Amino acid sequence: MKLGKAFADNVSFVTGSSGRMSREGGNAWWLGSGRALLFVSVFFIAFAVLVWRLFTLTVIHGHTYRALANTNKTRELVRHAPRGILTDRTGKPLVANIPQYRLIKPCEGTDVMVSCVTRLTKDEGESLAQHGLPLGWYLEVDYLRQYLYPEAFAHIVGYVGELTEEEMQDEYYQLRNYRSGDRIGRTGAEAVFEDRLRGRDGKELVEVDANGKILRVLGKDDEVTGETILLPLDIGIGMAAYRAFPQGQKGAIIVTKPLTGEILTLYSSPSYQPNKFSLGMSDTEYAGLLEDADRPLFNRAVGGTYPPGSTFKIVTALAGLEEKAVTKDTVVNDIGVITIGPFTFPNWYFTQYGRTEGLVSIVRAIARSNDIFFYKVGEWLGIDKLAKWAHIAGVGSSLGIEIGGEASGLMPGPKWKDQTFHTAQDLLARNNQWYLGDTYHVAIGQGYLLTTPLQVNAWTNIIANSGYLCRPTITKSVLPGYAQKNCKNIGIQKETIQIITEGMRLACAPGGTGWPLFGFTVTKKTLPQTGETEWALSPTPVQARKTHIPVACKTGTAEFGDPNDKTHAWFTAFAPIASDYIQDEENSEQDTESGEPEISVTVLVEGAGEGSNVAAPIAKSILEEWFSR
Repeated sequence: MKLGKAFADNVSFVTGSSGRMSREGGNAWWLGSGRALLFVSVFFIAFAVLVWRLFTLTVIHGHTYRALANTNKTRELVRHAPRGILTDRTGKPLVANIPQYRLIKPCEGTDVMVSCVTRLTKDEGESLAQHGLPLGWYLEVDYLRQYLYPEAFAHIVGYVGELTEEEMQDEYYQLRNYRSGDRIGRTGAEAVFEDRLRGRDGKELVEVDANGKILRVLGKDDEVTGETILLPLDIGIGMAAYRAFPQGQKGAIIVTKPLTGEILTLYSSPSYQPNKFSLGMSDTEYAGLLEDADRPLFNRAVGGTYPPGSTFKIVTALAGLEEKAVTKDTVVNDIGVITIGPFTFPNWYFTQYGRTEGLVSIVRAIARSNDIFFYKVGEWLGIDKLAKWAHIAGVGSSLGIEIGGEASGLMPGPKWKDQTFHTAQDLLARNNQWYLGDTYHVAIGQGYLLTTPLQVNAWTNIIANSGYLCRPTITKSVLPGYAQKNCKNIGIQKETIQIITEGMRLACAPGGTGWPLFGFTVTKKTLPQTGETEWALSPTPVQARKTHIPVACKTGTAEFGDPNDKTHAWFTAFAPIASDYIQDEENSEQDTESGEPEISVTVLVEGAGEGSNVAAPIAKSILEEWFSR
């Protein structure tokens, strides 16, 4: 069919062979325009990147991301170990652990993945857990320390405090696996026995959901509770001391077992609340403690230094007898006052009452605290020998108690420059000269002499235990031979002990200076012979009988340069007295308890007056508590 010239070319193109069409005008889709080629190239590159990324995620780094995924659904929590319990000598707890929580959450204001610790009470933690925790927040069970007899035992039990950021950087704490938020013993027994009290933390592996809620426990390593420490302290004695000490006064009480040096109580007044450190206090409260003029944090019992007054006459008598400067038969005529040039050295009895005591032996001099006799003993001894025996008795050096802050005191003399002292500046001004009057003052416990209440108690124990200087300790003796390890025989003759003991016994008998302890008796309650169990089940009344307890004591009234002439009140004593030393027992109608001394008590009340009037009644309350049991 012939269509004409108008369609000739077009018809020819359309009806051409397929080969020609392919070759001249029919390119393949992948060989099309430039935009199509670009699209194809990008598609293949992106696909290759995705394939490579998938390979690296699943094959090359698969183990890493699997561990991260597991971490997101599991959490390792610390199971904090309860701190060990401190008990008194009978096993009664002095402290308790209060359950609480540590809230672990990301620190605010930082891009670094660091956790911060906030302490919550048990109720706060449980309430927060019930309402759900934000992502990344976790709760760990922990404990707070509570002190059951806070003020009475504050200075010997001590307290715990949280580690600071600076301490956490210390290698010592890092090597021992301490964590942020951990508390350590800061003072007292809490610090001394830190390693035994701390225990060992455990671990708990838990599974959590996307919100951080614990779904189940996958495994755990139990914590190990800290060790229970049996201390030699006695709660009854400690509370008796605390109640007997006059409110508002400063001072200290030391009560020990003379044969071992074990401390039954140690009280420093004013005291403080250790629970404030453990349970929390404001910055204002803490600043108030540090700025308090009465220094409640200061342990006067071991760190305070004072002139010991007439309690030091025990040491002067010891030195005089051992150096044979005096004997039991030596007598001195009390003329009321000794005059050396422009200086006078009176006896207290003459100063207060204008009376003298005539011929005085060493036994009567101890009982009556006669200054004239001990002036002469100091003169006959010389300061060198007196200082020698004072050092042997523990004066001028630390005794080695475990708790910190112990002071050495000061035993002055011609060779004082060989020691490190920070007082007696007028000695420097006198170019290290020493006068007889200086010796007189030291011989009666005055002048430049400074001791701690702990040292006064230690030399009291030397007489009580027949010549042993014991290290004061808060470690309970549980093994045989402990006393031999903790006490050193200083080589005193038995006759010396007998003479001084007799003088101290008469000091607490009518005619002596320790009048509150005259005829000291207690009412002892005893059970019928049927035995305690049978008695408890029967209506038989408790049998009671007054018992006389012979006490050896020494009073002390020490001047300390107060502008108002105030004096420190001292009293130190031990009981009972061994039967070998008891003479002329006057009370046959009462039982008398004798034997090895069980307890020694030393009391200091700063600036309070005479030892017999102020300190002795405190000691009496403590002795009543002990011997009425």
